[in-house]
Amino acid sequence: MRKILCICLVLPLLACSCAKSGAVPSGKKDDTLAQFSRILQEQNLNRESRYTAIHGIAESYLAAKDYYNLILFLTETVEKDPGDMYNAYWLLMTAYAYMETGALPFAEYYFERVIETCGDLLIGDRSAHFLCLQNLIKISGNHQNRISYFNQLISRFPEEVNRTELYYRLATEYEQVGEWDAALKSYTLFLDQPDSPAIQIPGATDAYNHAKRLIDFNNSARDWTFESLEALETAVKNAITNYSYISLDRYRAKVGFFAMSWKQDATDPNSQANFSLRDFMQGNRIRYHTELDESSNPNEAYLRTWGWSQYISVWYLYFRKVNFPVDPDIHGRWEWAGIYYGEKL
Repeated sequence: MRKILCICLVLPLLACSCAKSGAVPSGKKDDTLAQFSRILQEQNLNRESRYTAIHGIAESYLAAKDYYNLILFLTETVEKDPGDMYNAYWLLMTAYAYMETGALPFAEYYFERVIETCGDLLIGDRSAHFLCLQNLIKISGNHQNRISYFNQLISRFPEEVNRTELYYRLATEYEQVGEWDAALKSYTLFLDQPDSPAIQIPGATDAYNHAKRLIDFNNSARDWTFESLEALETAVKNAITNYSYISLDRYRAKVGFFAMSWKQDATDPNSQANFSLRDFMQGNRIRYHTELDESSNPNEAYLRTWGWSQYISVWYLYFRKVNFPVDPDIHGRWEWAGIYYGEKL
């Protein structure tokens, strides 16, 4: 069966046209269309014959890509018999027609109408409501609406969807509208899924690490952050001057701190730094540049230092502004987030 979609919106043009001339076409050269139209006008038509006639007319319009008359016909069909068990199907076809013409807001409206006003119906082996939700997620740009669609898919069709992916996508939608408690809950549900470390989500190449960093940061003391970049820079420089590895170990971020080359991928597990600065400060003369690197910007900064090792002497200490709207007292502060080995590329 043709894959179909659904939305619901009453256009003044549709209502006017249908009222004046009726939606069932007449005088068509297509014999099949004319035959089904005659059947539909018969009195005392049983349910099966009515369905066959409506479906035949709709398929004829679809085959001709006559979406305008298809929409007129199907919307009038639903208006004439609002209790018809097949209305979910006719509205799905209406939505499909709108999508084919690029009228996505109308398509979205009809998809929602199927879910809100029509009982569910199997289209082939798929639920009409499930098809609507899938397509609504594809075309809707409203974050609150998308949150509703994701939640419905997860709650109503848990066996037909990839819940791991949907938990992640739902969390990002909550982020967009600033519902941080709900976002953190969804990220936690995502991380609880056994396949979350390995899942590949289109458009989210670092999904697992992103979620884990956010949850770990939320669960941490967050006591390594500084009020300003200047305060962080001063503290780190003083610690280096005094060879205080204890202070440096205290200043560095306790979540997601990395140490890697400029070419290395931040998602590489080997980039995570678990060592103490003590191992590199004893017996070495550590120095730093008086000014931050010229590539620094309002959200990120680099401090060139050297003397750490005979193998890789130069380390760039990487400072960044904390992006954590969950906690306004922490959001916008600064942290020492990592180390880049070697001269900048």
